[in-house]
Amino acid sequence: MVTIKSEREIKLMREACKVVAQVYEKLEKEIKPGMTTYELDQIAEKEMRRLGAIPAEKGYNPGIKGVPPYPATLCVSINDEVIHGVPSKYKVIKEGDIVSVDTVALKNGYNGDAARTFIVGKVPKETQRLIDVTKQAFFEGIKYAKVGYRVGDISHAIGEYVRSQGYSVVREFQGHGIGKEMHEDPGIPNYGKAGRGLRLEPGMTLAIEPMVIQGKPNILELEDGWTIITEDGSLAAHYENTILITKNEPEILTLL
Repeated sequence: MVTIKSEREIKLMREACKVVAQVYEKLEKEIKPGMTTYELDQIAEKEMRRLGAIPAEKGYNPGIKGVPPYPATLCVSINDEVIHGVPSKYKVIKEGDIVSVDTVALKNGYNGDAARTFIVGKVPKETQRLIDVTKQAFFEGIKYAKVGYRVGDISHAIGEYVRSQGYSVVREFQGHGIGKEMHEDPGIPNYGKAGRGLRLEPGMTLAIEPMVIQGKPNILELEDGWTIITEDGSLAAHYENTILITKNEPEILTLL
């Protein structure tokens, strides 16, 4: 069921989303070669709680047999890890890595969700281009995040832009509605046909998140039940924001 948020709910969504933006501001300053993904996770949790929010991903239960509740504040995915990388005291961030981070803050009963891919040190131009294209794919998509358009218009714009740049989108995972629940209707794939799907209305809050692979779109799941990697070992990037559909242009809630 798609929920249309009231003015009160939108205010609370803005507060939760601001926390997420502030956490990323902190992480961008702190991330460096030699630190573990566990250390990065601890920084994020401390900052999130300082800002009066709860790490919504920590303890998240996917309801899949054999898959344990998620143990951390962040998903931290390095290089060929696409999404859902589990922080570890044994996973060290190195010079030249690209690190995709996804987190959700719960504050006053509402969630804010965003993802960023950070560059650690210097990377080749082609790696930088992957990250730039992934971010731009989000902005290509939200050109259609307006009243009168449909979810499929967003999906189509993202997929076609990524394809035009010579990259692949992940098809097995998608964006989503968000509010009191981390994942609400509608699902928002990163590919699809224009003119299809739910028609957008003011008050909808959506998490739009291109996940882009440098090589082929095929993915694999690791034994931890969470971490998703590229099958061919190519790099992947992730960029996400929570947005609000308004009567005019969409409002990006997870940017300061």
